[in-house]
Amino acid sequence: MKFDQWEEWYKRILDDFGFSEEMDEKSANLLSTILKRQGSIKLENVLDNIPTNKNAIENFMVFGAGPSLKPNIKQIKENLDINDHILIAADGATTALLEEKIVPDIVATDLDGKLEDLLIANDLGSFFVIHAHGNNEDEIRKYTPKFKHVLGTTQSKPIANLYNFGGFTDGDRAVFLAIALGAKKILLGGMDFGKFITIYSRPDINVEVAMADEIKEKKLKYAECLIEWIKNNEDVEIIDINR
Repeated sequence: MKFDQWEEWYKRILDDFGFSEEMDEKSANLLSTILKRQGSIKLENVLDNIPTNKNAIENFMVFGAGPSLKPNIKQIKENLDINDHILIAADGATTALLEEKIVPDIVATDLDGKLEDLLIANDLGSFFVIHAHGNNEDEIRKYTPKFKHVLGTTQSKPIANLYNFGGFTDGDRAVFLAIALGAKKILLGGMDFGKFITIYSRPDINVEVAMADEIKEKKLKYAECLIEWIKNNEDVEIIDINR
């Protein structure tokens, strides 16, 4: 998605949620400054970090953190060879994958997943796409320096070393990332877009599945709409394991 296309969505999101573009830009500038200091990876070099035993670089799996995540992982393990796909985890889905002894190739995160597991995945070789928005400035400042092999993204206008491929939530943004990396086929797992959240998406809840609050439910609705936009406008096959 080109930025002028994304900007139409972005303005709508700012209005609908009451978000501040100025705050988004402030977080983006902070992330950019940190990555200038510690170094970051360019988009064209991302796949250089993917293990060479991957059999295909046009087939991707993107894992969200919805209630279907664990059943979908089980289906995939039983029926598919993960080495035929590049695996992208949306933030907290990383924890579920690690529990199943799967290390994602790439993690798309705004740093609100279980930090311990995100760092473990990074140490095991996962490449990280860290996202800046107006509500995670503190997390960017505190945690970004702990990660290596990082590419930075923003939901406002891209600057310096930060990219904007389109996308709002970690899940749909991970799909836009896959497309930017040349995906021609993307399997979606754990992408439910419903009224429920899991402990993988909200590590602070004390139950495995809970009702989403009004804001989270609206975010998921945007994610679903953006995935539909991809199906209708991008040259890529999207297959939702749940459907």
